[in-house]
Amino acid sequence: MKAAVYDPKRSNSSQLVEIMDVPRPEVVPGHILLRVLACGVCRTDLHIAEGDLPALLPRVIPGHQIVGEVIEGATERLPLGTRIGVSWVGGTDGNCWYCQNKMENLCDHPVFTGYSVNGGYAEFVLVREDFAFPLPGELENAQIAPLLCAGIIGFRSLRVAGVLHGEKVGLFGFGSSAALAIRILQFWKCEVYVVTRGQAHRDFATSLGATWVGDEGATPPVSLDRAITFAPSGKVVVSALSSLRKGGVVAVNAIHLDQMPSFDYDKWLWGERQIRSVANMTRDDARDFLELARQLQFRPQITVLSLDDAHKALIAVKNEDESGSIVIVP
Repeated sequence: MKAAVYDPKRSNSSQLVEIMDVPRPEVVPGHILLRVLACGVCRTDLHIAEGDLPALLPRVIPGHQIVGEVIEGATERLPLGTRIGVSWVGGTDGNCWYCQNKMENLCDHPVFTGYSVNGGYAEFVLVREDFAFPLPGELENAQIAPLLCAGIIGFRSLRVAGVLHGEKVGLFGFGSSAALAIRILQFWKCEVYVVTRGQAHRDFATSLGATWVGDEGATPPVSLDRAITFAPSGKVVVSALSSLRKGGVVAVNAIHLDQMPSFDYDKWLWGERQIRSVANMTRDDARDFLELARQLQFRPQITVLSLDDAHKALIAVKNEDESGSIVIVP
């Protein structure tokens, strides 16, 4: 099969992934084989391909926002031909303290799709049956792909931040995940304040109905109840923290963050303000978000590229060349 492969010994800025023919996966117990229909491109894929996250395998096929069709290993729950979604967390051990206490997103021995096992930048992918989600039929393959990480993790970020209906919420950075989160916040009757670099992203946030939009140096005109940061920047976290009311929460939606700068504790954190990290997602997050996406008929703005253009897709995410989400279709 054709796949885009990341090899840490061969990858470089001009070719983050290499298109090559690799063996098609063979079905093993507890797994199903999918024909990949679409795969969203996530900033985490970029962190893997640029070495920000340490390599776990000698080489790996990235991609963890997978829409696929079951072609082998079908089960009663997922018959042949079923369209399913696969996300970043591709499996857990089920036995550690976290799994036993309903925190499987913090599992001690997780499987990460497109990182610790091969992912969806390919024509076929092997995934665990119990971490595959049947998908609503109303949305097209390329439109539903970004929901499977950007959407789910954005939804979890709102949960981690403790967002309540009608609150004032800041979104710091406005890529794919934030563009999906704003729809949920509007459904919850929240006021949404967006701080982001890049005129295209500011225009995009305005077009989606943000209450207020400012550039990366701007401060929202009100004290925020909650804030979610989407940029992998410690400076942005401090900026969000400085915008909170007392008792407010910043949720950091980033698997990788550069160095946190020092900040004035008495001024910005005292008063029971909180900084919380968002780590992975649970299957309940996925199921709840996909049901909400079905109700709200999510149709994210997307740019579709071929598998041959996987490097170009990653660079588009790096440079924030496109508003909305990048999706690879084999």
